[in-house]
Amino acid sequence: MSTPESCGLGTKCVQAGYEPENGGPRQVPIVQSTTFKYDTSEDMGRLFDLEAEGYFYSRLQNPTCDHVAAKICALEGGTAGMLTSSGQAANFFALFNVCQAGDHVVASSSIYGGTYNLIKVTMAKMGIESTFVSPDATDDELDAAFRPNTKVMFGESIANPALTVLDIERFARAAHAHGVPLIVDNTFPTPINLRPFEWGADIVTHSTTKYMDGHASAVGGAIVDSGNFDWMAHADRFPGLTTPDESYHGIVYAERFGQGGAFITKATSQLMRDFGSTQSPQSAYLLNLGLESLHVRMARHVENGQAVAEFLEAHPKVEKVAYPGLASSPYHELARRLMPKGGCGVVSCELTGGRETASRFMRALRLASIETHVADSRTCCLNPASSTHRQMSDEELAAAGVPAGLVRISCGLEDKEDIIADLAQALDAC
Repeated sequence: MSTPESCGLGTKCVQAGYEPENGGPRQVPIVQSTTFKYDTSEDMGRLFDLEAEGYFYSRLQNPTCDHVAAKICALEGGTAGMLTSSGQAANFFALFNVCQAGDHVVASSSIYGGTYNLIKVTMAKMGIESTFVSPDATDDELDAAFRPNTKVMFGESIANPALTVLDIERFARAAHAHGVPLIVDNTFPTPINLRPFEWGADIVTHSTTKYMDGHASAVGGAIVDSGNFDWMAHADRFPGLTTPDESYHGIVYAERFGQGGAFITKATSQLMRDFGSTQSPQSAYLLNLGLESLHVRMARHVENGQAVAEFLEAHPKVEKVAYPGLASSPYHELARRLMPKGGCGVVSCELTGGRETASRFMRALRLASIETHVADSRTCCLNPASSTHRQMSDEELAAAGVPAGLVRISCGLEDKEDIIADLAQALDAC
C-alpha cells in the first residue's frame, strides 16, 4: 500500500495500492499483456512453485489488477485482496475456497437473488448443502442452523433489493462459536460507509460493478481477507488450507503464507487457475478511476437516497418504503450503529395498486431510466414483476418477498430536487 495506515479513507481512495517509481507513470498503468517474459526457466519455475513474486500469465495475476485490489484491500482494512470478473464470481470463489462436496453453508435469506441461486441451486449440484436463516433470526435460531459439516456463514451488509441490514456482530459471534468464518458482501455501503472487519467479519466481497466503479463502465468483483481467522486453529475443518495441495507441489497454504495470506493465495493459485474468472486490466483501470472519487460520491448517493425515501414515505400512492435511513425502518438503529454516515442510495418501495400501477409509474419516468443495474451515477429504476421476475404470478411474487408493486430506485448523483420531481410526476400519472 502506498499510503500510511493512518491516512483517511478519502486519501486511500486516491492514493492507495500504487506508488509510481521515479520517472514512472503517475496513473496506474494498463498492463495489457497475457504473458510475461523471463530470462531462464528457473526464474519462471520459482513463480510456479510460489517461491517468488511476479507474473507469468494474466489469468492468475496482472499488475494492473493487483494495484487496484491492493487499494480495495486498504479501504477495507484487510491483509490481502484479489479482483474477479464479477461480484458473482467473487462470492463463488470466497465460498468455494473453503467448501467442497459434503460441506454445508449457512446464509442469510435476505440476499441478492443471483447469490441465493448460486448457493441454493448451483452449489447444491456440487454437493454443498445450505441452510438459510432470517437476518432477524434469534441467537438460538442462528445456532440451530449450524451442522458439524458447516464450513462458512454468508450475508449481505445491506441486502439487494430488500435493504435489510445484517447484524454483523451477532452473525460473526454465531459463526465463530462454530469455528467457521463469516463472509459479508459489502457492495451497497462500500468501505466508505461500513467496514465489516471492524464488526467481526472475516472475509468481504464486492460487486465492484456497482458503487466502486460508479459509472456502469465495467463488470467486476473483489475479495478481501481480514487476516483474522485462524485456519490452523480449525485445521481439521479446512483441509484445503491446512493440508498439502498436491496440485501445487504439496504446499500447505496456511503454513507457507500465514493467517493473513493463505486465503487469497489459495483462491488465486487454485480457483482462478482452474475457473479463470479474471478481471481484465482495462476493467481494473476503469474501476480504479471510480475508486478515486468513491468517498465523494457515496455521501451524495446517501443524501439523495434519504431525500427520496422521505418523499416516498409521505406519498399517498406509496404503500411501503424500505430504506434503513428512515426512522420507521426496523433496521434504523442497527444502521445508525454500523453506518453512522449512512448506507447507500438504493430505495425500495411498494406502490398501491400492484403490478399495473408499477408499470404505469415506470412508463412515466423521464429522468430515471429503466435498468437492471443499480448503484451508479445515474438514477435508475426496476420493477421486478415486469422484468426480472416476469414469469411469476402475484402470489408467487408475494411468497418470494418481491410484491408485484415493488419498485427499486437507485438514486444517482443528480440534484435530489430533480429526482424527486421526476418520481412525483410519474406517481401523478399512475
